Amino acid sequence: MKILILGGNGQVGWELQRSLAALGEVAAVDRRQADLADAESLRHALRNFTPEVIVNAAAYTAVDKAESEPDLAYRINAIAPSVMADEAKSTGAWLVHYSTDYVFDGRQEISYTEADATGPLSVYGRTKLEGERLIQASGCKALIFRTSWVYAARGNNFAKTMLRLAKERGQLQIVSDQWGAPTSAELIADITAQALHQAMQKPELAGLYHLTADGATTWHGYACHVLAQAQALGQLLKVRPSEVRAIATADYPLPAARPKSSRLDTTKLQNAFDLYLPAWQVHINRMLKETLGDY
Repeated sequence: MKILILGGNGQVGWELQRSLAALGEVAAVDRRQADLADAESLRHALRNFTPEVIVNAAAYTAVDKAESEPDLAYRINAIAPSVMADEAKSTGAWLVHYSTDYVFDGRQEISYTEADATGPLSVYGRTKLEGERLIQASGCKALIFRTSWVYAARGNNFAKTMLRLAKERGQLQIVSDQWGAPTSAELIADITAQALHQAMQKPELAGLYHLTADGATTWHGYACHVLAQAQALGQLLKVRPSEVRAIATADYPLPAARPKSSRLDTTKLQNAFDLYLPAWQVHINRMLKETLGDY
């Protein structure tokens, strides 16, 4: 089976190269081989490779910059997935696509299910939602996974930034009124491989699913957890976890509005594929143990 990963150098794409290797021949490309901003370039790449599975791990993810580049964000987050879906439909291939918690407005007090009304607050959220809709409208066999607060050991991430700042500065101020679930690229990739394997045996499993680690926290809670783990592992910090100041979103204005609560209910995913999703702290703790030697 031929599997093509778009965005192979990204956080999720890198992990997918590992997790999907057990399912078939994996090829990973970046925008030099398939430019998602150019529909014809993308279409040519797909037809040249003729994959049986297309995995779209690429996206326009610069949330704030998207406010000033809505056309580019739309081409990458909506038009490109539509091209993939059309090609998948015409060849009978599967499409795996990743979406975001930012398709919701964040006003709901309980976790969002796949059936809840959307209401994105930003260009990024709106373009990602349109990508979902265009895939679903195509009628192709697809798995669409909404996830949140994605991080990976490879490259930069929020946890590494907090560690660096806690060693450089005497004070940290972190937003405490936005809720979500930090979710590792490793977990996303592993769940993707398991779900895809089952869905290819049972096509009725195609559809939209929420995929995040279990539980939820705020950015402030996330930062405090990271620093507490770092202290426990012997790291010397200028800012202790108890000294991290909690601030409101209004105190840290950004070009793009964020949902106050983007907690996603993963019951559908767990029941459909008989999966268990670990608490958000599990992969964070493991990543910190593996990477703290670099700091």
